[in-house]
This record gives sequence, structure tokens and C-alpha cells, in this order.
Amino acid sequence: MGLVMPNPGTIFWMLIIFGIVLFVLRKFAWKPILNALSEREESIATALNSAEAARKEVEGLKADNEKVIAEARREKDIILKEAREIKDKIVAEAKDKANLEGQKSIEQARQQIQAEKTAAISEIKKQVAELSVLIAEKVIKKELSNLGEQEKMVNGLIDDIKLN
Repeated sequence: MGLVMPNPGTIFWMLIIFGIVLFVLRKFAWKPILNALSEREESIATALNSAEAARKEVEGLKADNEKVIAEARREKDIILKEAREIKDKIVAEAKDKANLEGQKSIEQARQQIQAEKTAAISEIKKQVAELSVLIAEKVIKKELSNLGEQEKMVNGLIDDIKLN
């Protein structure tokens, strides 16, 4: 039965050795272990606080980033709208200018045609007058070749002048 029941002397020495070990551990080991544990706890708490602050900052930056993106999109839309308006304005101005230039060209062509028409008519009149004078000259030469016909013609012209 000696194995199941401990000897009182052994219990006494076990208690003394346990007390000494407890005293030595308390004096030399507990303080550094507890300090290390408290430092570890503080560093974990600091890391958690830093992580929470970083998460909040990231959320704030995300919101700011979304605002900046939305503002950039609005500015892009405004710039595109202005560009379309400018393009439409330039196209309209070009069309107006082309129409005006076309009208000017048409008017110049009409004036040139009219001037050429007037010159051609004037030239035809001049040629007709020259031909008429030439024909009249030949006719008069032929008719005035004899003296009797000349007197008859002069008398006819004088009668015509008196009637007018």
C-alpha cells in the first residue's frame, strides 16, 4: 500500500520544495512573464486600434475616391457636351459660309454672264449696223448710179421727212 498512500515526510518536503520553487518563480519569473504578457496585450490592442483606424481611413479614402471619380465623370460629360456644341457651331458656321460663298459665286457668274451677254449683243448690233451701212451703201450706189433715180429718191426722202 505504500504506493497509493504517500509518506507524510515526502508530502512535507514536496510542500517545501514547491514553496521554494513558487517563491523563486514569483521573484524571478512571474514579473517578466506578466510584463511580457501585458506588453503583448498592449501591442495587440494597439495593432487592433491601428487596424480599425486604417480601415476607417480606407473607407474614408474610398468615399473620397468615389466622389472624385463622380466629379471627374461630371466634368468629362460637361467637356464632351461643350465639345459637341463647339463642333455643331463650327459645322453650322462652315455650312453658312459655304452657302454664302456659293451665293457669291452664283451672283458673280450671273453678273459675268450678263456682262458677256451685253457685250455680245453690243457686238452683234455693231456688226448689224456695219452690215446695214455696207448693204445700204451698195444699194444706194446701185440706185444712185443714174441721175433720174437719184432725184426720185431725194424727193421721196423729202416727202418722208415732211410727213414725220
